[in-house]
Amino acid sequence: MSITVKLKYLGVIAEETGKAEETLELESNSADVASLKERCYETYSISDRDSIQVAVNHQMGKVGALKDGDEVAFLPPFCGG
Repeated sequence: MSITVKLKYLGVIAEETGKAEETLELESNSADVASLKERCYETYSISDRDSIQVAVNHQMGKVGALKDGDEVAFLPPFCGG
């Protein structure tokens, strides 16, 4: 069984991937935030991996299993002032 998730890449990450968003079909038994991050890092050779934040359905810091229809956003490091 598989699920479909929508990925969004923001800022420098969109530049590195060459796209702002994409839709992926994942096997439901292995669809979790950590494995999706690793898959994207390997596929696109994303730099500064330790500083990237991931939001699932607009919620930062979510971990664990993904569900069909989830939206996953890869956010670059932010600086404040």
